[in-house]
Amino acid sequence: MQMLYNSDNFAVVVFEVPAREQAPQAGEASGALTRGGYEIVDKFSRKEIYLEGAMAESFKAGVEALIQTSPSVEEIDAYIERFTSLMHQPVVLH
Repeated sequence: MQMLYNSDNFAVVVFEVPAREQAPQAGEASGALTRGGYEIVDKFSRKEIYLEGAMAESFKAGVEALIQTSPSVEEIDAYIERFTSLMHQPVVLH
């Protein structure tokens, strides 16, 4: 787990699960399996979403394209705000 971004409005954390080191089981594709994703927290609405798979790859590609333009905090927040309509999970502290 690594904090990627933290502004007044949003926090983004990446979760990287290492590749599996075992040999593939019957019916599995050969090669290492990787998992992971991004957790995005909207600090004002106190909601979050976890992106994995194709959505995580799309988010990553969008961020990488945005970084090429040397964006301001407002521009990064505007990009992340596109995902707020998907946020339904309330943030709960344990």
